[in-house]
Amino acid sequence: MALSQLYALIADDMRAVDMVIRARLHSEVLLVSQVAEYIVAGGGKRMRPALVLLAAGATGYRGRQHHDLAAIVEFIHTATLLHDDVVDESELRRGRETASALFGNAASVLVGDFLYSRAFQMMVSVGSMRVMEVLSEATNIISEGEVLQLMNCHNADSSVDEYLQVIRYKTAKLFEAASRLGAIVAGADPEAEDGLARYGMHLGTAFQLIDDILDYSGAESETGKHLGDDLAEGKPTLPLIHVIQHGDPAQAECVRQAIEQGGRNAFPEVLAAIHATGALEEARRRAEQEATSASVAIACLPDSQYKKSLLELSAFAVSRTY
Repeated sequence: MALSQLYALIADDMRAVDMVIRARLHSEVLLVSQVAEYIVAGGGKRMRPALVLLAAGATGYRGRQHHDLAAIVEFIHTATLLHDDVVDESELRRGRETASALFGNAASVLVGDFLYSRAFQMMVSVGSMRVMEVLSEATNIISEGEVLQLMNCHNADSSVDEYLQVIRYKTAKLFEAASRLGAIVAGADPEAEDGLARYGMHLGTAFQLIDDILDYSGAESETGKHLGDDLAEGKPTLPLIHVIQHGDPAQAECVRQAIEQGGRNAFPEVLAAIHATGALEEARRRAEQEATSASVAIACLPDSQYKKSLLELSAFAVSRTY
């Protein structure tokens, strides 16, 4: 199922969120507006703002404040993308030049900072200490996840648990916060709020696991980035860790050296080892487990079209090819 079908229920709300985003991107400093507009206009799945809207709907909210919360979450996510692309020295995102490649590293970092600060301005205007608590904690943990990933780069001894900690901090935490915010704005009971938060955490973990699979199996025309980017950056993702732990000595050594040295020179040999050891299948199995856990987490919610869309979104997260 395409995302456009999944989002049909919240199509009007998503358009309203886009209007908030456009309005709050404005800056008197031209370069700020140019860089921010470039990356926001680059598309993307908008899964995090969609989670705010769907979670709010699933817990009975029918107001408009969730539009601002969804825009805040998207600004935080966009800021992390700008900073990520600088740290990773990425050239492509969503099939286009990254902002850092087009405008330079300095502009990307500083506009990322602008988006963070604009998000916090908007949080204050919402007027909820609970919202500020959730989002300030999330941004702090995301930053820790970025540092953990940096520390693990070129570390061929990274464990599965260390890898999962990175993605739960770096990726899943914002999914968790987005889902929780929808419940908070609706005034949901603690069981529903915690269930939606767990849903977001498991969904975000599944989402990142599939991203790591697509780095070795996706079509560049669909993923919008080069195959093997993670390997080139020396990132020990689950497929590589699996080869080191379960491959024969030659396969394990090949992957170990590729992680430690970075670059793409050994990509064909690494890819062959990944396929030979069933590494992608193992990563997909874990992603499917996370998606199932996400669905189970919202069993407490009453049946509704919003809940149905959340369940469909967890299925999409593991079946997607982009």
